[in-house]
Amino acid sequence: MNVAIIRFPGTNCEYDTQYAFSKLNANIHIVWHKDTNLPDHTNLVVVPGGFSYGDYLRCGAIAQFSPIMQAIKAFANDGGYVLGICNGFQILCEAKLLPGVLRRNINLHFISKMQTLKIANNDNVFLRSYARSQEIKLPIAHADGNYFASSELLAQLKANGQILLEYVDNPNGSLDGIAGVCNEAKNVFGLMPHPERAIEGILGSCDGIAMLDNLLQIPG
Repeated sequence: MNVAIIRFPGTNCEYDTQYAFSKLNANIHIVWHKDTNLPDHTNLVVVPGGFSYGDYLRCGAIAQFSPIMQAIKAFANDGGYVLGICNGFQILCEAKLLPGVLRRNINLHFISKMQTLKIANNDNVFLRSYARSQEIKLPIAHADGNYFASSELLAQLKANGQILLEYVDNPNGSLDGIAGVCNEAKNVFGLMPHPERAIEGILGSCDGIAMLDNLLQIPG
């Protein structure tokens, strides 16, 4: 299984993500944002957390124009699997690979804590090993995690089963407590919580390892 982890100026979770996938024996390549191609035989692209371009203008607003994003869009449009975590979720929304937007938390503060979440839909590769409505614990660490969509888009997301993850107690004001969504084809998934930081008991939760392991079972 070949995993490409994208690094932008300001990314700070690439090594956490690399470590998590290394525990699952994946072959990992860290890809610089100025590269124009993904590594050969890439099975999964991960856009990890951090503060790409210092979150200037708007989180992910500059990163969406990096050269590697054209390759990621082509990969996704061809059915390749893409995971965006925290800032990665913001970048994928800005690049229109995912619907909706991420706004400033309702309390205007950075939130960093272990968070209880609910599996809203497991009819997808990303969350298939969890039970629907199962509660899991993953850490969150963001200032702009307040998910928003128009009423028309929200209705579409619900009808298509694109809302995959929800907060049990909504910490940031997200619409309907949404913590993660996928695209209509269900091969691109973005979430604000950090599964790569919940892979060992010493970290306070092992609930993230199943999510990452699901991705290693996708067709090669």
